Amino acid sequence: MRFDVVTLFPEMIKAAVAFGVTGKALERNLVQLSVWNPRDYTQDRHRTVDDRPYGGGPGMVMKYQPLHDALMDAKQSGGECVKMDAVKVVYLSPQGKPVNQALLNEAAQLSQLVLVAGRYEGVDERFIQWDCDEEWSIGDYVISGGELAALVIMDGITRLLPHVLGDDQSANQDSYNDGLLEYPHFTRPEHLAGWSVPKVLTGGNHADIARWRLKQALGRTWQKRPDLLKNKQLDAEQANLLQQFKNELDVKGCSDE
Repeated sequence: MRFDVVTLFPEMIKAAVAFGVTGKALERNLVQLSVWNPRDYTQDRHRTVDDRPYGGGPGMVMKYQPLHDALMDAKQSGGECVKMDAVKVVYLSPQGKPVNQALLNEAAQLSQLVLVAGRYEGVDERFIQWDCDEEWSIGDYVISGGELAALVIMDGITRLLPHVLGDDQSANQDSYNDGLLEYPHFTRPEHLAGWSVPKVLTGGNHADIARWRLKQALGRTWQKRPDLLKNKQLDAEQANLLQQFKNELDVKGCSDE
């Protein structure tokens, strides 16, 4: 897969992707990344990328022409082997659709994803309407630019790609991948400050372990993110396991008292 980021701060992107999962994927050529600075596409000696907004108001707005020209080069960089229906241009904006696991799973099927990181008060609306396919948001808050959002999205997608993680099943077991939070994890030592690893995890029965993990995932989601369960249709086994979790919690609460 190929990522392209249109940004006024290319070094910010290059520095951050050198680490972790994304950095290793780049080293192994499992993903490709290029950055495109709109300042390199300006047509005046001051390399101007922004101007005052029509209608007045605070701040500056990024101009259409440098963004457009940078984007055109970014899209063409994928070469003829990239099918146009497998390329998506995304403007990162607080007004965009929320980024969730389902969106990342869908994006991981693309051949090329171009992420446009805005700055200042935003970008000329004509660029969004004419040149971008979608707007995405990483949350209901405002940050200084789209670079951090681009890094979050690239990391989330990269870990879904084949052969990126040490075990390809790791991504399938992450929180949100099946609409649930992830079950708790334990490692050695088995006994620590009076808290022992659940016996089911040391028993070696893989079917029992799978049921325990599903029950914990359901229970944690019910406790911490009940909104995720509102839109999830539980089958009979899942509903039974969730009820078991609740019953066990009630028993523990009574014993604590």
